[in-house]
Amino acid sequence: MHQLTLAEIARGLADKKFSSEELTKVLLARITQLDPQLNSFISLTEELALEQAKAADVRRANGESGALLGAPIAHKDLFCTQGIRTSCGSKMLDNFKAPYDATVVSKLAAAGTVTLGKTNMDEFAMGSANESSWYGAVKNPWNLEHVPGGSSGGSAAAVAARLLPAATATDTGGSIRQPAAFTNLTGLKPTYGRVSRWGMIAYASSLDQGGPLARTAEDCAILLQGMAGFDPNDSTSIDEPVPDYAAGLNGSLQGLRIGVPKEYFGAGLDPRIADLIQNSIKELQKLGAVIKEISLPNMQHAIPAYYVIAPAEASSNLSRFDGVRFGHRCEDPKNLEDLYKRSRGEGFGPEVQRRIMVGAYALSAGYYDAYYLKAQKIRRLVKNDFMTAFNEVDIILGPTTPNPAWKLGAKNSDPVAAYLEDVYTITANLAGLPGLSMPAGFVDGLPVGVQLLAPYFQEGRLLNVAHQYQLNTDWHTRTPTGF
Repeated sequence: MHQLTLAEIARGLADKKFSSEELTKVLLARITQLDPQLNSFISLTEELALEQAKAADVRRANGESGALLGAPIAHKDLFCTQGIRTSCGSKMLDNFKAPYDATVVSKLAAAGTVTLGKTNMDEFAMGSANESSWYGAVKNPWNLEHVPGGSSGGSAAAVAARLLPAATATDTGGSIRQPAAFTNLTGLKPTYGRVSRWGMIAYASSLDQGGPLARTAEDCAILLQGMAGFDPNDSTSIDEPVPDYAAGLNGSLQGLRIGVPKEYFGAGLDPRIADLIQNSIKELQKLGAVIKEISLPNMQHAIPAYYVIAPAEASSNLSRFDGVRFGHRCEDPKNLEDLYKRSRGEGFGPEVQRRIMVGAYALSAGYYDAYYLKAQKIRRLVKNDFMTAFNEVDIILGPTTPNPAWKLGAKNSDPVAAYLEDVYTITANLAGLPGLSMPAGFVDGLPVGVQLLAPYFQEGRLLNVAHQYQLNTDWHTRTPTGF
């Protein structure tokens, strides 16, 4: 049963081949057995899962149906879940039990999903390797000596290892798409505002976006259907109709215009990955797509702009964690200043502290115009590049990452080297565009992803292209040895 996709689970439950309770018990046992190798979960919610599974079985027995009714999933541990620890991968929130459900959690629960637990992540979603978690690094199931990508590495590793069929994740600069590429999954970052951020603990508010991680584009369509939609609790939520994503998967790619930016194929890209991207282009051409070279001239400025904007917003968002109302509090503070300093110094790890310092500096008097304001101007130029490109093409294609997953600890002494791995993904966050990564092959036994970008609210187009590609390739069906 653990090999079933979300779509196959929906059909199996509808045909009464198994119950949600039976499936849930199988997956919980599998997590207990295999996750010690991976460290992909922070919290396992066995009682809640069995309760939800039984309730889903009753709903089906009473005539209800739905692709997510009885489907087991897990949530990245920054989505608030009522009465359950929501840690953000940090000592700061190790003792925090959310008093309410995030909108994503409540919407998926209403659709009948079964929550198996909360997945490990880089602390406060800051990282590209899932090594900054206070609960320890997550391992890549394709090679336990390598990283699974971050910050949604726990969700990615759990799905890739067949511990569950799909999971929620978030993407601030590539944190859905990069782990998807590193673990042979399909991951979708929706348009900014498509999925509610209410109850999603913030890293960088203008960049964060929740989305699905699964093995196939079809499964991502099913999970996104349950997550997307307008939320009056979120001031950045867009009141835009949500299409039937699954219904749009079988559209023809005949005449689809695919843009390939020349800037994507520079010196930093592993030539073996470049070859796999070219193979993907050929597959899409066979399906009728038309390829056109385009240019994104301001891409070179995206990383410095992102690593000013994101830390600046983080320094503001994380100021609320001060040891006063919730979260970690130091022992026997001498005064209020001591309480602030020691609670934050003890509660935050090195990477979070580093980004808070960078962000506070960029926003400080005398440097705001030189750094933050200039970065926002570059952000506009990046967006304008995409708008120009989408006048000529329907989607943009390229590598998700410049290299395959690196070894655990390999970039710990050089944070900038890890930041540079986000070069292809961060532009979508700066512009607010939807982006998808799908499996495209292997380098030295490690998965490689191809990234697709589309205009605003064209998630359906990305899913359609990925689904048609997956009908004609088998990369997404490969399973890591031992899982």
